[in-house]
Amino acid sequence: MSEDHGSGRTRHSRDLLVWQKGMILAKRVYAETEGLPKSEMYGFQSQMRRAAIAIPSNIAEGHGRLNDGHFRQFPAISRGSLFELQTELELAGDLRLLDSGRVSALMGQCEEVARMINGLMGSLRNSYGGSPIPVEF
Repeated sequence: MSEDHGSGRTRHSRDLLVWQKGMILAKRVYAETEGLPKSEMYGFQSQMRRAAIAIPSNIAEGHGRLNDGHFRQFPAISRGSLFELQTELELAGDLRLLDSGRVSALMGQCEEVARMINGLMGSLRNSYGGSPIPVEF
């Protein structure tokens, strides 16, 4: 991991493991939603992909802010997008748009990314003070 001089921060968001895992999840969601019915192209497929992309995108955007105090809000936004994706996955499974094995595997990846986001949020909260952000999952 390349460190920023003096601050202990990574130089690039792509060096963050949570960003890397978020990218893997987004790519997997893209692959798994490719086979959805054409009627869902502008429904589930589009919505699930947008939510999945927002997870690493918000980590990257926050990391690119001028200081870590500004970064604090972006993992919470990523976490919200992750919860949105989990809801969509559950519904897609219930409607049998995705088989239960695929839904289960994606949910497992979501839980891993959620734990990492929670850790990042806790680290930022502890390092930079401010009001606590609930990190239960």
